[in-house]
Amino acid sequence: MQRGEFSSRLAFIFAASGSAVGLGNIWGFPTNAAENGGAAFLIMYLVLAFLLAYPAMMAELIIGRHTRSNMVGALQSISTGAVAKSFGRLTGIGGMLTAALILSFYSIVAGWMLAFMLEPLSLIIGFESAGNWLTADSLERNISFAALFILLTVLIISVGVEAGIEKWSSRLMPSLFVLMFALIFYVLTQDGAMEGLRHYLVPDFSQITDPNLIVSAMGQAFFSMSLGVGTMLVYGSYIRADENLPTVGALVTLTDTSVAFLAGLLVLPAIFVAQNLGVTIYADNGSLIAGPDLIFKVLPALFSGMGSTGLLVGLAFFVLMSIAALTSSISMLEVPVSYAVETHQVDRNRATWLVGASVFAISTLICLNFDSMFGFVITLTTERAQPLLSMVLCIYAGWVFYRNSILEEVKLGNPDVEQGLFWKIWPLYVKFFCPALILLTFAQGL
Repeated sequence: MQRGEFSSRLAFIFAASGSAVGLGNIWGFPTNAAENGGAAFLIMYLVLAFLLAYPAMMAELIIGRHTRSNMVGALQSISTGAVAKSFGRLTGIGGMLTAALILSFYSIVAGWMLAFMLEPLSLIIGFESAGNWLTADSLERNISFAALFILLTVLIISVGVEAGIEKWSSRLMPSLFVLMFALIFYVLTQDGAMEGLRHYLVPDFSQITDPNLIVSAMGQAFFSMSLGVGTMLVYGSYIRADENLPTVGALVTLTDTSVAFLAGLLVLPAIFVAQNLGVTIYADNGSLIAGPDLIFKVLPALFSGMGSTGLLVGLAFFVLMSIAALTSSISMLEVPVSYAVETHQVDRNRATWLVGASVFAISTLICLNFDSMFGFVITLTTERAQPLLSMVLCIYAGWVFYRNSILEEVKLGNPDVEQGLFWKIWPLYVKFFCPALILLTFAQGL
């Protein structure tokens, strides 16, 4: 069976950065920064992204390209003993289930983004009642827009790597950057923005050693870079053999952290611009409002306070959020689809629709039991499963995968890699340091 392949380095960087750049960056990062000391959190996040998330991502990319397989097949392929093969299969299946569960709650939130994106358009054409329905929390709206978002994701994935993932990532990522720069420029010209900028960029170094801040920054780095669930492993399996893996991995990490930094430049000043317009930005406990209330209450109140200009700014902001959500959902759906196509020889189009329907069924179940299931699924996947799966992937790269096989794979795109800093540090780093740090983070989270 002919496997897909990214046509160029830039195509891979757009796709892998799109996977990494999602609501975790544009929503999660600024709110985490707001809650954890602004600049102190930013510094710790940037340090941990390169010290921990980058080496873990390299483990996935190297295993993926070497095996040219999905997560289940890849971990079984590099294993020699029966126990390692069985555990690899269980880990791969766990990664697929986690990706599907993340996509099931992600599609609900992304559906809200789509609904809020359409609201300014409905007001512009005079459909005020439709606008109210789009922004009011209801079961019908939540299920309808989750279905719409999953449909968009399915349509992209069903046509394959080059015509689907590569084509749309290469369109959506540049659009995301253009929109983000335009919104940042606009927000920074508003009254109150400088106070938010100071909160974000002037560090309080007394906070930088706070264990909660460190754990939060580490969790943010892993979630925002799509680690542990096999997305980077599967994308790695589509990279051309002559690509320099350490370099492309570093470029993806740099792009991801840049978007997170820019998101902070947009959202933190916007919060204080909203305060300047009379919007309440502090919760009862004295902390800045974060999470859904920030995106769906504080910022819409800011946009409505701007009059007719606010309609366009609000439209641009939620288009940005929708693009970020879609670039991530593409990679999450590809994880179980690639398994169905390669392991069970299911036609790609059929596999995509079947997996998409299954994800929608779980999304509907979450919507019907929102109060009990939504937070539970988020905690189960992002705080529990992702770190543990990342740790297992690092163990496979460090202890199960033959070191000479790894070296030969990396040398395909970089013949002199043995003389460089990457090979002198990474093998021991991923073997000992990464699993220990991830386990420490997991224990702190508990």
